[in-house]
Amino acid sequence: MSEPNVPPPPSYTPPPPPIGVPPTGTASPNRGIMLVLSYLWLLALIPFVVEKNDPEVQWHAKHGLVLTVAEFLLWVVVGIVTHVIPFAGCVLWMLWPLTLIFRIFLIIKATNGQRVLIPGISKYADQF
Repeated sequence: MSEPNVPPPPSYTPPPPPIGVPPTGTASPNRGIMLVLSYLWLLALIPFVVEKNDPEVQWHAKHGLVLTVAEFLLWVVVGIVTHVIPFAGCVLWMLWPLTLIFRIFLIIKATNGQRVLIPGISKYADQF
């Protein structure tokens, strides 16, 4: 009436991935650092080039690069307006702290796993 002792079937464990090659579409161990770098002006090139297999980091890096180009163009316009209308320059240069606060906001959102669509800028980032 008792069943004979039958050994359990052997378990199969898949082989580990090759050393140095992360699986595609997975989060990298440096994801937090790369998300922060994505919104630090030209440092966004680092996650854009290094983290090719992490789509989330790529998304933030592209948006950070496009935001950097847009900010550069904004400062060119502010510089031109400053030379034409000196008083307007005093007011326009107050935009710099706002852009810094906005980048900090984007870093916080990115590290919390959220995305922020920036009107007029996100559509350009999605194109490349």
